[in-house]
Amino acid sequence: MPQPAPGRSHREGMTLVEMMDMFPTDEIATKWFEDCIWPDGKRTCGKCGSERTSVVKSGKPMPYHCKDCRSYFSVKTNTPMQASNIPMRKWAIGIYLCITSLKSVSSMKLHRDLGISQKAAWFMMMRIREAWACDEDSGPFDGPVEFDETYMGGKRKNKSNAERKKLKGRGPVDMTAVVGAKCRATNKVEARVVRSTDKITLQGFVDEMTNPDTVVYTDDAAAYQGIPNPHETVNHSVSQYVDGMAHTNGMESFWSMLKRAHKGTFHKMSPKHLQRYVNEFEGKHNIRNSDTLCQMRDTVARFVGRNLLHRDLVACNGLSSGARS
Repeated sequence: MPQPAPGRSHREGMTLVEMMDMFPTDEIATKWFEDCIWPDGKRTCGKCGSERTSVVKSGKPMPYHCKDCRSYFSVKTNTPMQASNIPMRKWAIGIYLCITSLKSVSSMKLHRDLGISQKAAWFMMMRIREAWACDEDSGPFDGPVEFDETYMGGKRKNKSNAERKKLKGRGPVDMTAVVGAKCRATNKVEARVVRSTDKITLQGFVDEMTNPDTVVYTDDAAAYQGIPNPHETVNHSVSQYVDGMAHTNGMESFWSMLKRAHKGTFHKMSPKHLQRYVNEFEGKHNIRNSDTLCQMRDTVARFVGRNLLHRDLVACNGLSSGARS
C-alpha cells in the first residue's frame, strides 16, 4: 500500500520523487511555468502586456513575438527569472525545495543539490523571495490582529569583545528590529524591517494594518500605549503571556520559525537583505494550508512584474551589508 504524501492531513503534499517525475525535462518545466504565468492559455507580452502575440518557429532570439510593441519575449520576461541562464527544470526544483523546507534552504545546499554555483544559488533564492514581497495594496486586516516586534542579528562584524562591551542598553542594542501583524481571522501575517520601535513607528504600523474598529492585541510595550483601536495587552514583564483572548502567541510562533532558520540554516543575515528573508517566511506562512503544488503555482504566478536585477539586489538601501550571526 503506497504511503501518503508528506504534509498536513488536510492538504496534499508532494514527495521529491513525485516532483522529479513531474519535471523530467526543461521543455515540460517551461510549459508548466507558462501555464502558471499565463493561465487559460492567454499568453501576454512581458513588456507591454498585449495579447496579440505569435510563436517564433525557430525560437530565436526568444520563443514569442509581440505584434504591438514588436518585442521578443519568453515566460521569463518581466519576472525574477529574466536573464537567468539556469534551466527551467532547476528553477522548478529550487522553488519546491524552498517551499517544502520549513526552515528554508541555504545557498550552499542549493548549489550542491542543483549543480550550480553558490553565487547563482544565492541569487536564485533572492529572486524567489522577491515573489513573496507584500503587494503595496494588500490593505488592512479585518481582525482581530496581533502585533509584536522582535530583534534579529547580534554581533557586528570586525568588533572586539572589548568594543562590544561598550555598547550599553537593553536587548535590541546593535540588532535589527522587525515588526509584524497576524490576523486571527485569516491567519495571514505581514512583517517588515524597521529602523526604530518607537511610538510613531509602531502605532503607524498598527494604523496601516487595521481598520478603526479592529481589535488589537499587543504586549505592554510603552510604544503601543494610546492606540485608538479597541486594545488589549498582556504584561510580558511579569511573565503574563495570555489574558483571556489577549495574547501575541501567533506572532511569537512566527518569530520562532524565522529565528530557527537564522541560526540553523543561514547562520548569518545582513540587515541589508533581512527584509527578503522575512518576506520568504511571511509568504510561506500565508500559503501554508494549500497543497504543495498549489503553493508552487501561487509562487510562480506572483513572479509577474517582479524582475530583480543583480545590480538592484546589491545596491545600497541604507542598511549594513555586514552579515550578523
